[in-house]
Amino acid sequence: MSVLFLLPHLFLCLAEPMMCYKCKRYHLGICYESMRSCTLKYKQTCAVENVYFLTRKGRSMYFYSKLSCKANCEDINFLSFDKRTELICCKHKSYCNLPEGV
Repeated sequence: MSVLFLLPHLFLCLAEPMMCYKCKRYHLGICYESMRSCTLKYKQTCAVENVYFLTRKGRSMYFYSKLSCKANCEDINFLSFDKRTELICCKHKSYCNLPEGV
């Protein structure tokens, strides 16, 4: 077998897996359970779900975030009567799923 044929396969085996933070309840830089990591699998990305509660005047107030590895993730906003959930996906680097600006 040609060495040139094996080089791309060898590179894939040596590449470090992408990692993400995993926490069920993250707020203002603190994980209120144990902060863990998850390794991205096929078709997964790092994800942060920012949860907001809605005030009587209809404003969103930040409550907490969930950090995870998520399959088939798409950036989206979910809105219900009493809360809003913002889902943000990333895979440009390991541990890219820390919430910013909340």
